[in-house]
Amino acid sequence: MTDRIADIWGQRTPHARGTVWPARVDEHLEAGLTGADVDRWVQSACVLCSNGCGCDIAVKDGRMVGVRGRATDVVNHGRLGPKGLYGSTPWASSPDRLTRPLIRENGRLVETDWPTAMGRIVARSQQLLAEKGPLSHGFYTTGQMFIEEYYTLGVLGKAGLGTPHMDGNTRLCTATSAAAFKESFGADGQPGSYTDIEHCDAIFLYGHNMAETQTVLWMRILDRTRGEDPPAIVCVDPRRTPVAEEAERTGGVHLAPRVGTNLALMNGLTRELLSNGWYDETWVQEHTIGLAELRAVVEPYTLTAVAEICGVDADELARAARLFGTSENVLSTVLQGFYQSHQATAASVAVHNLHLLRGMIGRPGAGILQMNGQPTAQNNRECGADGDLPGFRNWDNPAHVQELADLWNVDVATIPHWAPPTNAMQIFGYAEDGTIGLLWISATNPAVSMPESARIRKILGGDQCFVIVQDLFLTETAQYADVVLPAAGWGEKTGSFTNVNRTVHLSEKAVDAPGEARTDLEIFLMYADAMDFRDKDGAPLIRWRTPDAAFDAWREATRGRPVDYTGLSYEKLRGPTGIPWPVNEQAPEGTDRLYTDPIFPTSTEQCETYGHDLLTGASVTEQEHRAMAPAGRAFLKGCAYTPAHELPSEAYPLLFTTGRTVYQFHTRTKTARSRSLREAAPDAWVELNPTDAERHGISEGDVVRVESPRGAIEVKARVGQVMPGAVFAPFHYGSWDLADVTPASQSRQANELTMTVWDPVSKQPYFKTAACRVTKIADGTGPSPAPTTAASAPVRGHLPPTQGGSPTSSRLVDTPRYPNDPSQDTAGPAPTETIAGRL
Repeated sequence: MTDRIADIWGQRTPHARGTVWPARVDEHLEAGLTGADVDRWVQSACVLCSNGCGCDIAVKDGRMVGVRGRATDVVNHGRLGPKGLYGSTPWASSPDRLTRPLIRENGRLVETDWPTAMGRIVARSQQLLAEKGPLSHGFYTTGQMFIEEYYTLGVLGKAGLGTPHMDGNTRLCTATSAAAFKESFGADGQPGSYTDIEHCDAIFLYGHNMAETQTVLWMRILDRTRGEDPPAIVCVDPRRTPVAEEAERTGGVHLAPRVGTNLALMNGLTRELLSNGWYDETWVQEHTIGLAELRAVVEPYTLTAVAEICGVDADELARAARLFGTSENVLSTVLQGFYQSHQATAASVAVHNLHLLRGMIGRPGAGILQMNGQPTAQNNRECGADGDLPGFRNWDNPAHVQELADLWNVDVATIPHWAPPTNAMQIFGYAEDGTIGLLWISATNPAVSMPESARIRKILGGDQCFVIVQDLFLTETAQYADVVLPAAGWGEKTGSFTNVNRTVHLSEKAVDAPGEARTDLEIFLMYADAMDFRDKDGAPLIRWRTPDAAFDAWREATRGRPVDYTGLSYEKLRGPTGIPWPVNEQAPEGTDRLYTDPIFPTSTEQCETYGHDLLTGASVTEQEHRAMAPAGRAFLKGCAYTPAHELPSEAYPLLFTTGRTVYQFHTRTKTARSRSLREAAPDAWVELNPTDAERHGISEGDVVRVESPRGAIEVKARVGQVMPGAVFAPFHYGSWDLADVTPASQSRQANELTMTVWDPVSKQPYFKTAACRVTKIADGTGPSPAPTTAASAPVRGHLPPTQGGSPTSSRLVDTPRYPNDPSQDTAGPAPTETIAGRL
């Protein structure tokens, strides 16, 4: 039995390049239970990061009591991470679940019934439509609902109400991924596959602490770096993470650029490829446009110039460039260190540029994984719940809008397409001034997760906007609502979702939701019925009543588009594994990687966007796009580096950056209700470099005050492994689990300090660049609550190790054949005996 708090990634199963990743089944059950006690196992997939691991839910006496990985699933080959093992089920039976609707009466939330709660919503909705029209309505969703729910919301919002004000918290974590794909390849959609790990000879991780954010994917990499012919790791991160340590161990490189200078570093890498001739001139000429412009943009970024801007060693930068330029196959992964930082889209597009210059796309081992932060973020982007049109359609292309009008049988003028979709930051701005008079928030907690917390609290708590919250618990956000709707969660409803590498899973209902809680789909249908949304012929606009019927409707919306689900069905998804789209007549078993042709969806008629200027965000017009005649070629796009909006000053001499820890997910609504996860990281902290700590007279565990021009937090300090001049804080911690804390006395939310500034193209807010100062306010009485196991480990000294997770089991099993796995196309499955013999 294994304590997976102490042993985050579990037992290694090393294997050689080009061979299949061996299967290993991880399992966790409530204390005192064994597999023989389980009544039944129900098919699902994990929703506690974006990896999308196939799993089964253990049910006993009508309760979810544990999970196990599915050995047959292409995503995880049976493995689960600490959050999936410990955090998947305890929240469901938590005594503080919402079980009845709440409405605000005389300033207090009181219980009521569904007709009363929905009646209040509909009355306000109809009043606002009559007085101000559809732009009075805003929807702010999540990356944690199902396809069927997103699509239903997208239809009622766009074709029922006609509002452009729809977005999700995916704007905070994954918008740059989508934007970068559109700018380079014409449409959203992950080009690469997890199977690229088995075939690459170098892996570049840009701002991606995969060891903590996608623990199972990191297990897959560790099993390659510990096997024969391992890849070299290159880590771009201002913290010394486990990824950085693995980079050094494998003979790779750890580049730690100053916070806010990613683009300068990427321009330097690009210049090195070009100046050393490490690019495929013929491939670039045939399959891309924009080389001359890109060359001109990156020309000033010599090794010396980049070293000065970024604070990195010029020789190490050159070595990283050589690794990229001379390796046969490179896999690149990107996450929040780029997405939530300054010039996010430009830096992420620069990763694409490196691959395009070398022609490294569309073949095993040469993949790009622009990661997501949440399990169903991809579906928010696909289904139209984030403001974009469903099926990766272009809001600026009349033919695309007409396709949806025909599909939904509504007047094309109803569908908002007269301007770009409204992003989350604008939605809250409109709610702040009352332009949006009804804001419906589903399955997310902006009072903790959005930047500049004090401003968000003021918006939610003001009288200018009617706020609806639909969630599992009375979150920090729900406490401000006018109406709170109790929702069913994962395992309490059936639906499908798509992970970061396009793999679609079906998650079946395992147990009943508590009390009067209803699924998000049921709630949206209830609202649509009450509002009596109808099509041009007078028939109900939303014609489906069940999850499988909603999925069928979604399939039709994808027909002929890059995100093609037409070959999928619930019956097919009840098979042994998730299936990556596109799935259609040409690819009935799914598609492991895109752009094997390599033809990109960049034609003016097909593309999802005409593109933007990466520096200013100015839109490219249809005429300008048509004049470039991309015709299936990818775009090479460059952008000059500019300094971040807020730089260190005499008053605020340090840079504040936020991030995640391995044991918590988002604002801890689920993970903090797991004893094992809660005790592993029970409270907030900040991390300081030893030099900065000494300068401020701060020791491990001292209580410090961290201030920016917008707010302050008071937490314990970890003298850790962040680069000099930077201060790191986890963003997970709000106040719902603190006693006697009012919103006015918040003291540990990282977003008290962050600012309302966003990327000009992706509109993703910056969480990585804010000036701050640190002051010691009390001696410590013990070490900080930061874990010792990963990037938050202390830089020196011995502290009690983070451990204490309840027992889990792992067992090696025969490795099955996985559909579309190129390792098995050539080498076949590895026998279990051979796998075990190498351990």
